[in-house]
Amino acid sequence: MFKRLSMADEATSKNVTVVFEGQQIDTREGDTVAAALLAAGITTFRSTPISSSPRSPYCMMGVCFECLLEIDGVPNVQACQVQVRDGMRINPQRGARRLV
Repeated sequence: MFKRLSMADEATSKNVTVVFEGQQIDTREGDTVAAALLAAGITTFRSTPISSSPRSPYCMMGVCFECLLEIDGVPNVQACQVQVRDGMRINPQRGARRLV
C-alpha cells in the first residue's frame, strides 16, 4: 500500500522498535508515528464515537485530527505530529476519549 522512498541518508538512519497493539514494528528514527504505522501496513488508527467508522491519517500535517492515537497511555495524540521513540507503546483510539 505505502512504499518508502529511497533516501540518501538511509544507510545511517537508526532503527527503532515501537509496539502497536502488542505487535512489534521496526521503523526508522525520525519517522512520525503516522508514517511508521502506514509503512507497516496499519491503516486504521481510530474509530468514530457514534458509528465506530474506521479513520486513517488524512492531511499528515496536524490539521484534520483523523490520526488520533493513544501513545504511551496518553489519549488524543496526533500521530502525524509525534516522532517515534524506541519502545513507544501505541494503541488505536476507539470511540470518544476524555480530554486530558
